[in-house]
Amino acid sequence: TDKCIRRGVFHSVKELVTTIMVSVEQHNKEPKPFIWTAKASDILEKVKRGRAALNKRPSV
Repeated sequence: TDKCIRRGVFHSVKELVTTIMVSVEQHNKEPKPFIWTAKASDILEKVKRGRAALNKRPSV
């Protein structure tokens, strides 16, 4: 599960990748549709604020 990945301690990248793949395989056995909880207008407004903040930063 995602808890296993988030809370897990992995001693190598290979171990992490294996855990992720097992989690994906388990999820794909009984997939559920993703349900958006935010309104599209809220998401677009957040994108606009983010762009405005990035445009205020001096370029490197």
